[in-house]
Amino acid sequence: MPRYAKGAIPSPNIWNTPRTYELENRAVDPEGRAEAAMAAIRPWSGATVLDIGCGTGYHLPSLAATAARVVGVEPHEDLVGLAVRRCRSLPNVEVRAGTAQALPLPDASVDVAVARWAYFFGPGCEPGLAELSRVLRRGGAAFVIDVDAGRGAFGRWFSRSIPSYSARSVEEFWSRQGWQAAELDLNMRFERRADLEAVLRIEFTPAVAEQAIAETAGLEIAYPNVLRWKLF
Repeated sequence: MPRYAKGAIPSPNIWNTPRTYELENRAVDPEGRAEAAMAAIRPWSGATVLDIGCGTGYHLPSLAATAARVVGVEPHEDLVGLAVRRCRSLPNVEVRAGTAQALPLPDASVDVAVARWAYFFGPGCEPGLAELSRVLRRGGAAFVIDVDAGRGAFGRWFSRSIPSYSARSVEEFWSRQGWQAAELDLNMRFERRADLEAVLRIEFTPAVAEQAIAETAGLEIAYPNVLRWKLF
């Protein structure tokens, strides 16, 4: 049985198949567009950075390269252990067990918060947004990166796998909350075809995954995302 913090919302891909999700992390955004887009809005050199839903800690080392301090928060205890091991040689990185809606940090202790494909999916995430307002310092920024379900083949596969997801409702929710948004055109680039197929099978329902595999030639997938942000 998985061990996780109280109130955690299960993540069916990384929680169940962390090794395959590691392949996905390695494949996503080889050009570094996501971090460049965030840094252009609010740089984190010398700052305290929070990675919400950090998983196995894949992004913590790159954040720690310029940040003064990085804190990863992850509800799944096994993934917390993997993140700790990944970052054990980085003195400015700390990993804590916790959830987005009950962040284990003091008030006004963070300059930049980042959540990639974790928790902040739209209506229902208000408790996590309240926590962002609590932990961020004045002059700070919060970033949320998520799949853009309204664009491209990936968005179509996503919508078919989760028919209850309403891209319009999500957009309206973030607009009401006062967040800004911009399209983020990412790619997934794999070294092996078997890795690409394995990742598609953890992202989509079986029927949709097989369709996606059949529609995808080669080793690269266009991965349309949206970057949302709010300045505090």
